[in-house]
Amino acid sequence: MTEKLVPRTKHADLARPAIGEFARHELALLGAPCGDIQRLAAGITAALTPAHRIGYVDADHTSGDADPAQSLSPLLQAGAYVEVTDKIHFRRGDERRALDRFSQPELLAGADLVLVNGNHFTARQQLVLIDPRKSLAHKLDKLTDVQAFVLAEGVAEIPDYLRAHLPHYAWLPRFAWTDTAGLAAWVAQWRAARQAPLRGLVLAGGLSQRMQTDKGRLRYGPTGLEQREVAAGLLAAVCHDVLVSCRAEQVAELPQGLQALPDRFLGLGPLGGILSALQFDPNAAWLVLACDLPFLTAATLRQLVAGREPGRLATAFQSPGSEFPEPLLTIFEPRAYPELLRFLSLGYSCPRKMLINSDVAVLPTPGAEVLQNVNTPAEREAAQRALAG
Repeated sequence: MTEKLVPRTKHADLARPAIGEFARHELALLGAPCGDIQRLAAGITAALTPAHRIGYVDADHTSGDADPAQSLSPLLQAGAYVEVTDKIHFRRGDERRALDRFSQPELLAGADLVLVNGNHFTARQQLVLIDPRKSLAHKLDKLTDVQAFVLAEGVAEIPDYLRAHLPHYAWLPRFAWTDTAGLAAWVAQWRAARQAPLRGLVLAGGLSQRMQTDKGRLRYGPTGLEQREVAAGLLAAVCHDVLVSCRAEQVAELPQGLQALPDRFLGLGPLGGILSALQFDPNAAWLVLACDLPFLTAATLRQLVAGREPGRLATAFQSPGSEFPEPLLTIFEPRAYPELLRFLSLGYSCPRKMLINSDVAVLPTPGAEVLQNVNTPAEREAAQRALAG
């Protein structure tokens, strides 16, 4: 009897972030002279800032007759690989690394929307500019997912070659070139419609060393439910679904109805659970909730979700009694995944460290008791007395 061979898997089957050429949310502007594209992109950016962090991608328009070496700084001419300059009001990095599909998203990581000069680069979605001075008849391959038209002054119709290439052209929005405010408002709506879905994560995989028993299995108040069940129920009211972060040996003991997400990053405490969730689904935002907050209310969670700013890396409450964000009741956006990994690569396993030093929205503390952690037997007894009714 021959043994059945199991197919060999060469690489881990990982979910990949839904990133285009430069970012998760990107729009190429093409069909007009580059100077006009720059001015239109600047107008959109001015209208959307500071609610959005806008990135812009373009090519150098220096004359082709110029000596490329002359545009380099003395350090780059001397052979430096990268030069970082503090320009006081902004920072600039010049480097020799070539642009490619792996480095481009890294360069634009801080932006939640990227505008691209489509005359030089491609992007996943496009804004087509209809300008008699620049035909797109020979660039139709760049029009893979057109989202809207912008018509130059005097233009009233979509050219025949675009009608033939885009059968759905009649359904696409149209804006006059001078209607920057209307176009920017549409771009903001377009970005909002692509907000990442919100999933819930109960952090219940800790060792509970100070409590000397599993904090997730404690019961407070008259419901009789374990604390990890209570936390999951609170999250279910504001999230698409809820998973429970736990150690592998805890999976079998979870109460019925709870969906387990065993840690994939081990020995990292809460960061391991957060990273495991973002690896499991890197295209969702995760509302992370520790299982040791028995005073938390549904109203507080609704307040956090209502204050969510998807353009930031995360949205959190300010911790009681400190100026820092509370990491264990936080919405982590998909763009937080590489940032958390970056801090981990620098030797930091504390999620709060990333929140303190990154672009996050911090909401006022909802009340000291609501975010009170219960970590010791004495704190447990006091909490049980307070919640007995």
